[in-house]
Amino acid sequence: MRIAIVGAGNVGRSIARELIAHGHQILLIDRNPHAMKPDTVPEAEWLCADACELASLEEARLDRCDVAIAATGDDKANLVHSLLAKTEFGVPRTVARVNHPGNEWMFDEVWGVDVAVSTPRLMAALVEEAVTVGDLVRLFTFQKGRANLVELTLPDASPRVGERVRDIPLPGDATLVAVIRDGQGRTPERESALEAGDELLFIVSPNYESDLVNLLAPK
Repeated sequence: MRIAIVGAGNVGRSIARELIAHGHQILLIDRNPHAMKPDTVPEAEWLCADACELASLEEARLDRCDVAIAATGDDKANLVHSLLAKTEFGVPRTVARVNHPGNEWMFDEVWGVDVAVSTPRLMAALVEEAVTVGDLVRLFTFQKGRANLVELTLPDASPRVGERVRDIPLPGDATLVAVIRDGQGRTPERESALEAGDELLFIVSPNYESDLVNLLAPK
């Protein structure tokens, strides 16, 4: 894919290296001349321009990109770029970095954002996932599908301990996608039974999250 990354700082360059290693074509855009360090990612194209200006994005031929990533340290710039990429240039997929958790509510389809990545929220979720039992931890939100990837560690007192997967009446659209036991991921086979301490990963819409908790770990 051809991918534009706005923000050529440490975050943007790291993303570029990862994507180049997977065979993608990368264009790095930054308006700060001091950020122009093409020797750090020589395989990428570099453009010194304001990614919130239509003329700059036309020069970058953003309409030819499959993905636009807004990875600057400025939430306003990330939102404006995502909106322009989606509405003016028809980029199929937009990804935006959220720097301040208080702004996360704005990073949705109204501003042209398909996927919002909040580092503070992700780190907090990983900490909660490591230390909580019986509570639902939201790991990732799929913006277009309005579904979340969530984790719940099955407590000893759960009424579902020992029950087979096929017999558990999951609420709504909840889908069990993996079971992590003894540090190893397992496919949730219908005939397998759940054990206390199992880390259960689900795809579920927000409407059914509380029902899922009540089913697996009622208070």
